[in-house]
Parts: sequence; C-alpha cells; structure tokens
Amino acid sequence: MIAAATKTWLSGLSLFIFALCAFGQVSPSNATEQYAEEGQRALAEGRLQDAEKAYEKLRELQPKVAEVHANLGLIYFQEGRFDQAVQALRYALKLKPGLTKPDSLLAISLSELGRYNDALPGLDTCFRRATDPEIKRMCGLQLLRVYSGLRRDRKAVDTALELNQLYSDDPEVLYHTGKIYGNYAFLAMQKLAQVAPKSVWRYQTLAEAHESQGAYDAAISEYQQVLALDPHRSGIHYRIGRTLLARSLQTTSSSDLAEALKAFQKELEIDPSNASAAYEIAEAHRNAGQLEEAQTFFEQALKYYPDFEQAQLGLGAVLTSLQKPAEALPHLQKAIRLNSQNEVGWYRLSQVQGMLGNTEERQKAFAEFQRLRKEKSNREEAGKEVASPEEVTKQQVDPEAPK
Repeated sequence: MIAAATKTWLSGLSLFIFALCAFGQVSPSNATEQYAEEGQRALAEGRLQDAEKAYEKLRELQPKVAEVHANLGLIYFQEGRFDQAVQALRYALKLKPGLTKPDSLLAISLSELGRYNDALPGLDTCFRRATDPEIKRMCGLQLLRVYSGLRRDRKAVDTALELNQLYSDDPEVLYHTGKIYGNYAFLAMQKLAQVAPKSVWRYQTLAEAHESQGAYDAAISEYQQVLALDPHRSGIHYRIGRTLLARSLQTTSSSDLAEALKAFQKELEIDPSNASAAYEIAEAHRNAGQLEEAQTFFEQALKYYPDFEQAQLGLGAVLTSLQKPAEALPHLQKAIRLNSQNEVGWYRLSQVQGMLGNTEERQKAFAEFQRLRKEKSNREEAGKEVASPEEVTKQQVDPEAPK
C-alpha cells in the first residue's frame, strides 16, 4: 500500500550507505570493489536483481560489514520481500546499532508484514525524531496503518491530525488520513446505534447522513423523528428548511420553497438567536423584492452574529436597493474585512462607491472584483475550484454584473 511511495527517500538511503563504504568501513579487495561498484550502479539504474546478486556476493566477502547487509535489506524491501528485508536489516543493526535510516526501514518492513506490535516502537521513534521530512512522512503513514491494525483508534486519529498539519497539501496523506477519520466516525456511529438506537442523536445522525448524500425525503423523515421525540429541539427546523431548499433545486417546486420558509420561521420561534434561520428568511424576502422585511431579518441575524459575512453582504444589498448607499457602505466594508477573497463583496462595494460619487474608490473595488472573478474562472477551468458544503444560501454576484 505505502511501500511504493518510499522510492524518493530509499534512493537517499542507499547513497547514505554507499558513502559509509567509501569512507573506509570495509577493507577492500579487488573483488570487493568490483561487487560494490556493480551493486551501486545496478541500484542507481533500478536493476534490483543485478544489485541483489552483487550485494549477496559482497556479503560473502564482507559478512561483518553492516552497510552491506543494510543495502541488501534495502533491495529486498524494494522487491517486496519483507521477510528477507527484516533479516538483513536486523543483522545490519546488530553489527552497527547506530544506523538510523535502516532502523526506520526495518520498522516499515515489519508493518508491511502485519507485525504491528514489533513495528510500533521503531515507527513511533522515527515519526517523533526524524529530521528528514520524507522519512518522517512515511513513518507517519505506516503508524496510521499500525494503529488501525491494533484498533488503537484514538492514536490513529491523533497521528492523522499531526500528519495533516505537517503535510497539509500531500494527496497521499489526505487520502489515508481521510480514511482514518471516516473509520473513526463510523465506529462512533455504530456504537451510537448500539447504545441508543431510538434516541434523538441517532435519528439526527441518520438525517444528516441522508442530507449530505442528497437523499432529501429520507433526511426530512428522520428530522421529523427527532421532533417527535423533542418538539422544541433547536436547529432541527432549520435543517428541515435547508433540506427543503436543496430539494427545491432538484424539483423547482414552489411548495418546497414555501415550506422551507415556514420551517425557518418555526426555528426562530424556538430559538430567536438562530442567525442562520433569520438570514434565510431575509434572503427569501430580498429575492421576492420585499426589501423592508428583508432588512428586518438581516438585522436580526446580525444582532446575534455580527461577523456573519453573508448577512452583512445581504443587508448591504438591501440598503443599496433602498437607495441608502451611505448605510450600506459599512456593511459591505465589514464583509470584505471578514473575507477579502469574496468577489461579491467587492462588486457590491463598487456599486455603492459609485452611488456615493467616489469614482476612484469605485474603480479600485471593481478592479479587485474583476481580478477575483478571473482567478475563480481560471480555477474552474483547471478543475481546482472545489465546492464546499453550504450551511446557508450564499450571496451571488448580480446577474447583470460584467463577465
């Protein structure tokens, strides 16, 4: 699984071993020099069988040289012959315990064989102390495998979190740590199903899972089960409303939109401080041209959540439409302070600055809008624009905005 990705630092390991040989670690004869050169050249060219033959001959001539056994361990590892790699690496370390890189390779070999208890101490030491980023990375990935195999899930998650911090853009790390998080979540949900199969937590878990998968009817049904057990549970009417909005995009059903609005209103009856519910109601009114009603609910959202970027943008848009640019300005400026990479804020700010007669400021804001829009378009074309799950309806650039 992970062994193939070790090639980068394995080549560095072989050079390290060769260097030791070159600095007088053996008493060379003509045959010794010949096999050492053949083995080194074959390894460098990726001819593992030839390298193996050369180093096995070298082992016969220099049986007490640790580096020879370490190189053989390296070759066996690259060939996927982990049993033989373990034997060779252990003997190398017996002859010279201070060889740190072969020690790491030994731990990885043991992990590849499924001998997790034997592999764990070496992998842990490697991951904690290695200064080479690639060796540290590989030992960390193998630690994930070991902790999972030993069912030490908490340690696996802790290691995954550390790996993500160290290698945040590494696709292999993201893949394996994602599996760890998913497995940990699955085990927790499985335990929840066992200990409380009829609880609100169980039904809410099922509802959220269905919602994330686009199974909106099933999600609404499970959310309703939650309300049957706890009619005043906060957040559930809001989630039903969001699910109805998502379903309306598939069905273009006006009834879903109306029912979603009712759900958000019920949420505010239970919890007036739910800024997201107030925001969704405000946005519905704004889209319907009911600007005064929209203003009221945007202001309610911001009362409880002043740093709500989307609500600041929404209120700014409403005040602009009400021909109140001076009142809209601080809301748009705050939205940009909260997120300077949102093109919507800069476009709306350019509109307001224009209404206020601030030509230079309008041009600056519009130029930034165009820059961000171009960057976004480039990311989309390159397939690098990743859509994230939406917790609220996002503000969009007005349809009449320049492309």
